[in-house]
Amino acid sequence: MSIKDLSLSAIVAGFVAVLVGFASSVAIVLQAAAAAGATQEIMASWLLALGIGMAATCIGLSWYYKAPVITAWSTPGAALLATSLQGLTINEAVGVFIFTAALGVIIGLSGWFDKLTRLIPLPLASAMLAGILLQFGLSIFTSLQSQLLLVGLMCISYLLAKRFMPRYAILWVLLAGLLCVVVQGQFNYSAVTLSLTTPVWVTPHWSLSALLGVGLPLLLVTMASQNIPGVAVIRTSGYQTPVSPLISSTALSTLLLAPWGAFSINLAAITAAICTGTEAHPDKDKRYIAGIAAGVFYLLAGLAGATVVALFAAFPKEMIAALAGLALLGTIGANLAVATAEGEHREAAVVTLLVTASGVSFFGVAAAFWGIIAGGLTLLIINGLRRSH
Repeated sequence: MSIKDLSLSAIVAGFVAVLVGFASSVAIVLQAAAAAGATQEIMASWLLALGIGMAATCIGLSWYYKAPVITAWSTPGAALLATSLQGLTINEAVGVFIFTAALGVIIGLSGWFDKLTRLIPLPLASAMLAGILLQFGLSIFTSLQSQLLLVGLMCISYLLAKRFMPRYAILWVLLAGLLCVVVQGQFNYSAVTLSLTTPVWVTPHWSLSALLGVGLPLLLVTMASQNIPGVAVIRTSGYQTPVSPLISSTALSTLLLAPWGAFSINLAAITAAICTGTEAHPDKDKRYIAGIAAGVFYLLAGLAGATVVALFAAFPKEMIAALAGLALLGTIGANLAVATAEGEHREAAVVTLLVTASGVSFFGVAAAFWGIIAGGLTLLIINGLRRSH
């Protein structure tokens, strides 16, 4: 890493990515831990293990490839676990994590995942990503309805900053939001206490029914809902980072940290988009700093554990939603442009976008996967009919 590559905008992008990632789904992770009967100490250990794993992969991969490689926990995976771990012991849950991670390492090392992603046309990948991010863009205006002053001030700050200081637009949005929250007395200081997290080892137990009934769906959900969109973010941002090492590295970090609560570490999609756009840095070769910064903030968040949960809960949810939406506006526009640029792929890309944005889920698999399937079938049928004529 070169000192001259450091930039405030890239560091802010890394911070916002971590802020949005934790604030938007940490409650789901805690629900998953509670479903397995985890104590408060074990729940905090889960956040510590996840924080360490995401920090190591963000920093290591971003530095090595000189690209903003952002990792995250699997939010759809956490949602799956919150409903599937009922009736299992915490030891059996850890056994599931190890099983799923081991399969992920095999998939990464074998190159199977890389071959699969090469089959997906870029316009369809961009449409899928735009569909995923669309709800975040819409959340700006749904939040505006309930917090007019707060979100309105953030929006005005964004527009003015884009006009005069575009590289630091999200920093000004964050500062404007914080100022408004503090002045209005909407920040609950009393709920925040400082404490370090202690790791708690849980010995894995193996249950065949749990491995098949929970482990395999967790693998499928993580690959379809996190890693495929994550690769799409990297590709549509202009980076040709090899995929197989990314998949195997994140799965290996999960495997090593599973006994302490790392249930699934994978490529990020939504938060990655915050760090791969021009808002992080105009020069795409210097945006890797955002990935390294995200890793540092992940580590700090993991060490804080329960404190982080209380801190994010102290902010109004509308502030977090608006911050995420405004940070992703440029990425949404760029992906829509790529998705609809080629007439040959346009209809299939629109289908992919609509299915993904709809949020439909079949057999426990999230909409991003079905968006690609629907778009691929549309492309195959329409182009096949055109060629036959």
